[in-house]
Amino acid sequence: MTDAPAEIEALIEMMARLPGLGPRSARRAALHLIKKRGVLMAPLAETMAQVARSARECVNCGNITTTDLCPICTAEKRATGEICVVEDVADLWAMERSGTFRGRYHVLGGTLSALDAVGPEELRIPKLVARVADEGVREVILALNATVDGQTTAHYIAEALAGTGVTVTSLAQGVPIGGELDYLDDGTISAALRARKAF
Repeated sequence: MTDAPAEIEALIEMMARLPGLGPRSARRAALHLIKKRGVLMAPLAETMAQVARSARECVNCGNITTTDLCPICTAEKRATGEICVVEDVADLWAMERSGTFRGRYHVLGGTLSALDAVGPEELRIPKLVARVADEGVREVILALNATVDGQTTAHYIAEALAGTGVTVTSLAQGVPIGGELDYLDDGTISAALRARKAF
């Protein structure tokens, strides 16, 4: 708590809710915004209000967009017959930054979790199964995190798609490029050993 006016204290409290910002860093960020309110705070507030009005989920894949369908879903050249399944939009954006995948995506919105009562319906898994049938998908690539919930979700999706004739693959896991074995954890080394291929 500071001696700041209530409005500024409310701004600091709101900013502290953002990921990666604790109370101290939120206070510093708020002070910076206030000092630069003409060139930074006002345009930021206007942009945030505009995004708050227009941002929505793509009705097809779950990506963030400002129209019903995102640019990836409407791009004809992305209709490659491949769908990459990711947990959330941040993962989709990470895949896009790599510039490697040229197909379409499906954002689950999380992973299956019995503890948090998250089931297939909450994760858009039925929508994925429908897309595989409707879009003539040949391959579904599971790009889910290598966590217990991520792997449980991957197995569930593979079983849900078992009768469709679609090929289900997953990203390779293991030693990163430039990685040294001495610095890797046991799970990463085990995954790399299981995923070994001919040299």
